[in-house]
Amino acid sequence: MNDITLPDVVKSFIAATNAHDANALAAVFGDGATVRDDGRTWAGQTEIREWIQGHLITPRIVLTPTSFTDDRLVASGDGDFPGGPLSFSFVFTIEDDEVTDLTIAPV
Repeated sequence: MNDITLPDVVKSFIAATNAHDANALAAVFGDGATVRDDGRTWAGQTEIREWIQGHLITPRIVLTPTSFTDDRLVASGDGDFPGGPLSFSFVFTIEDDEVTDLTIAPV
């Protein structure tokens, strides 16, 4: 991550993910935010907390960023899931230093 310039909120997302800190992860999302992952959409804090627990905390995901361009982070993700590590793209919409929309897909 040393030579990749990231917005502060994306740095916070990565740090909270890697620390397995559900509260810090939830804090990067604005009210009414949405997350699209695994063919499903989670909307609002309650559903996003469910997604955080099931997709990032329980499998103990650790992200290693490889690039960031035009609000698109590409990172290797490893954890307690089959087939890891895998590369994912995270497309962020950021407003007022909060994530308002996040779309995740395999690369």
